Parts: sequence; structure tokens; C-alpha cells
Amino acid sequence: MLEAADQALVNDLTSAPSLKQRRALAKIITLLESTRLDHRHRADDVLNSLLPKTGKSFRLGISGVPGVGKSTLIESLGLYLIEQGHRVAVLAIDPSSSISGGSILGDKTRMERLSVLENAFIRPSPSSCNLGGVAEKTREAMLVAEAAGFDIIIVETVGVGQSEIAVAGMTDMFLLLQLPNAGDDLQAIKKGVMEIADLIVINKADIDPDAAMRAQLFITSSLRLLGFQGNPDHASHDKEYWHPQVMTLSALEGKGVSELWDRVSHFERLQKANGKFDSRRKDQAGSWMWDRIDAGLKNAFRSNEAVQALLPSLVTQVNQGTMAASVAARRLLESMGHEFF
Repeated sequence: MLEAADQALVNDLTSAPSLKQRRALAKIITLLESTRLDHRHRADDVLNSLLPKTGKSFRLGISGVPGVGKSTLIESLGLYLIEQGHRVAVLAIDPSSSISGGSILGDKTRMERLSVLENAFIRPSPSSCNLGGVAEKTREAMLVAEAAGFDIIIVETVGVGQSEIAVAGMTDMFLLLQLPNAGDDLQAIKKGVMEIADLIVINKADIDPDAAMRAQLFITSSLRLLGFQGNPDHASHDKEYWHPQVMTLSALEGKGVSELWDRVSHFERLQKANGKFDSRRKDQAGSWMWDRIDAGLKNAFRSNEAVQALLPSLVTQVNQGTMAASVAARRLLESMGHEFF
């Protein structure tokens, strides 16, 4: 049962697009991101009440190294989509300091034109040092934006490396941005983030068109190699399935944005026709549950009384070099009444 204040927020969120709806959307996401136990219980109730109104959007994850132009591309794409009649929500993840824990949350300032439009919503959130390039509550924030009627949800990750691929596990399509002259041809065949991208975009093609073309050729060849060694659907080149593609564009000049969306739309049609769209979402929902279980178990472990009693002495022994870290970890786990290996 929702509290009266939370029910009012839900009513505002699911009403017609307005300033009141945007305010409710921001407040609910803030409630989801809170670490207070009472807020988490309230957030669970709110999220469950919104579930029937979710699932009707297209979720696009965009990743790439720092400086590749993610925010510039999102603004150009968002402006184009709103012109086409869509409502666009952008969840931008900002890197947090490992020292202070703080974040600048400045992604919104890079999207000045998009942020003022009525049919756009931009929410910067701190990563809080979570691995994978996304924030802990990004999945929940997507559902809330869907319930508010935004039909395109874009998740912008922090600048990521080759193994930070969490966004691919929560979106319908994973778009990887690359730079011309970003490395040699060996870089293009390294596994990790490259092999799970659905579409690879060479941005800033206006700076050096020849370099962008070379990068496109290198990466296209590498995707064929990865396809033959990995996914059998890609190896057979079955036209009923989507095969990763590579294209060039200039986000700053807006050149290639309409072509990009044509490819995204083609991807969505294919995935829905062959059943991959629904199966991907079901797999992601299961993974999401286990992720939350892992996080919950970690929190329960840290707050356990037996663990807290043992922790200071074991940490001292590990720091002094009188006990191996693995032995200390096992003793802490076993203090909860279970045997671990």
C-alpha cells in the first residue's frame, strides 16, 4: 500500500506531460537512489505500482571512451527524435571520485538545446564507483521514465574501457562509439566491449574522413572474424537476425544522425520479428534480480553483528601481514554460520 505522498507522486507521473510530471519523475528517481532503508521500502512499493505502465519504450545504451562525443551524439539524436514525435529520456551516468565519492553531474550542461525541450528529460546520476559504467539504480530509473510515457530511453555510460559492459545487459540495443585513429588494427579485434556491441559508430568523421573510413573497414573486418568464432547466427549471416554493423557520422554537425536512427529502427523490427527482443528483456530481468541479490547479500554481510565483531582484528592481521587476505575473508564468511570455500 502506497503512502499518500507517494501515491500523489505516482498520479503526477502517470498524468499528461507537464512540469508537474517532470518534477514527479525526478523525485521518484531520487527516492530510488536513496540509501535509507525506509526510502528503499517506499521505492519498492512505488516501482511495483508502476510496473503495468512500463515496457513500452525502446532502450538504447550508448558507450565509449571519454571524449568520444557521447553527449554530443545524444543531443543531436534526441533533437532529431523529438522532431519525429518521440519523447526522449536520457539517463546520464557521471563518474564518481574514488576518494571523496562526489560527482560533478555535468552531462546535462553539454545538452543545452535538448534539456530545455518539453518532450525531453535528462537525469545525471553518479556512478557511486559501481563497476560497468552505470549507476546502481539505472534499471529502476528506466522503468520510471517508461511509466511517464517516454518512448525512447537513452542510457549514457561513463567513459568506459574494454570490459565495462553492464549497459548491454539492461538495454535493447548497445551502441559503441569509437574515434578515428584510436589505435592500430589489433585494437579492433580485441574482445570485450567490441564483441557485444550491436552497432559501432565512428564519430567525429568530419575531422578526418579518411581515418574514419579506415577505422570502419578495420572494425567491420574484425566483427566478421568475431562472428565466425562466436555467435553462430552471425557466422551464418542469416538475414532474419541482426548482425553488428559499423557506420561513420559527425555528431557535432548532425551528419548521419537520420541514418543512425534508420539502422536502430531496422534492428528493432528484426529483433521483434525473430523473438530476440522479448527473450533479451526476459534474460535481463533475471540478471537484474540476481544483481540485486548479490548487492543485498553484500550489504547484509557488512551489517552482520558477527562480522562486525571479527572485522577489526582480522583487518589488522591482514594489514600486518600475519594472515592471508583469503583466509581472513573465509573466516568472516564462516562467522555468518555457513561454510565457504
